Amino acid sequence: ICALLSIVVIKIFSFNKNWVETLYASKFYLSFSKFLRLLFGWIPFSLGDILYSIASIWFLWKLIKNIRLLLQKKLAGKTMLVKVLKLILTFAFIYIFFNIFWGINYNRKGIANQLSLTKLRYDTSELRILQQVLLQKVNSSRSATQLVNGKYPSKREIFRRAKESYKEAQKKFPFLYLDFLSIKSSLYGKLGNYLGFTGYYNPFTGEAQVNTSVPKFLQPYITTHEIAHQLGYAKENEANFVGYLSAISSPDTLFHYSAYLELFLYTNREVYYFDSVASRKSFELLTPEIKKDIMELRKFNLDHSSFLEPWITWIYGRYLKLNQQPQGMHSYNAVVGMLIAYYKKYGKI
Repeated sequence: ICALLSIVVIKIFSFNKNWVETLYASKFYLSFSKFLRLLFGWIPFSLGDILYSIASIWFLWKLIKNIRLLLQKKLAGKTMLVKVLKLILTFAFIYIFFNIFWGINYNRKGIANQLSLTKLRYDTSELRILQQVLLQKVNSSRSATQLVNGKYPSKREIFRRAKESYKEAQKKFPFLYLDFLSIKSSLYGKLGNYLGFTGYYNPFTGEAQVNTSVPKFLQPYITTHEIAHQLGYAKENEANFVGYLSAISSPDTLFHYSAYLELFLYTNREVYYFDSVASRKSFELLTPEIKKDIMELRKFNLDHSSFLEPWITWIYGRYLKLNQQPQGMHSYNAVVGMLIAYYKKYGKI
């Protein structure tokens, strides 16, 4: 009964975006997430990944044990009812803690409200303009990127520079304040390559996880994206946009290139849906270095394709739809609308 009442209270509270933004996201969550980063951020490995592993083993053990009891016909009547109620209660408490720790952020007003970006819908002409602007940005940022001895920075250095990029972004956008860092390399990185994820946020430990086995030129933007989740921007389009604001605020041109490349690919993909010829022409105008990076990314994805990835993608898409993102996996691309609105308001990207 307590669990049920807690879920009802969470639902009622979440319906009011003003409450979520002013009471939860801007007050409780900021303090609580800071506490989690202080508590677990100093640990050099991902504590959240270990907890997930333990939980998965426990769940699998319970599943096998109960299937065996079922086959032995020892699960019936009252015993079966108790087992079912325990399972429901377990998932209820996971739901409650997930929302209190982070999930209510899915219902906040978010970055568009903070920047007063009102018109997020766009037409094809506006999309073409954005495509051309990003084409210029990605080409110039790649040309400006200087690597020491042709090598990318280490993952720890990328994490450090990501924090610095948020410090710079905070000067213009005070609400992007980040104090204590808790960025970890995912222990599931190699597995994640076959499941199709590049990073994630653990709401139970406050750790932002980055898959550091993906191509290096992607990692700066992935890191700023995951930090955005850590700051309470739960929706994927918002995390993409906040990650972009942070990356371009950095003095490091590698961060600029990483963000502009990802955003160009999102935008060019949107153009492809209504004009595949224009999309291909835009791709041809990329510099040889960028084309080489894209071919490396395609080869990486091809080498790590698996039969599980479509299923994981479908499951995660359903999860996104259940959490205020009706576009599912296409929610990542929804950052395009925010970019266009931002460009129209500020005249730059």
